[in-house]
Amino acid sequence: MAKRKNTRTSGVDPEYLKKQKEALVRRHRQVIYLNDSEMAAIRLYCDKFRVGTKSVLFREAIMEKVLKELDDNHPTLF
Repeated sequence: MAKRKNTRTSGVDPEYLKKQKEALVRRHRQVIYLNDSEMAAIRLYCDKFRVGTKSVLFREAIMEKVLKELDDNHPTLF
C-alpha cells in the first residue's frame, strides 16, 4: 500500500475573502416602471423559461447591454 503524500496547501487569506464578499454587496437601489405590454412580455418570458427572480433577469440583461455598449465604444488610439 502506497503512502499518501502529506501536502499542505496554503488557504486563501480570510481578510481577502471578506473584502471580496463586501465588494459584491448591492447597496444601490434602482426602480423601473413598465407599461402593461412590457410587463406582460416579462411575465411570459419568466413563465416560459422558469425564471424565479425577476431582479436577476433585469440585472443580467441590463449589465449585458451596458458592458456590450462599453466594449463596442471603447476609446481608440486613432
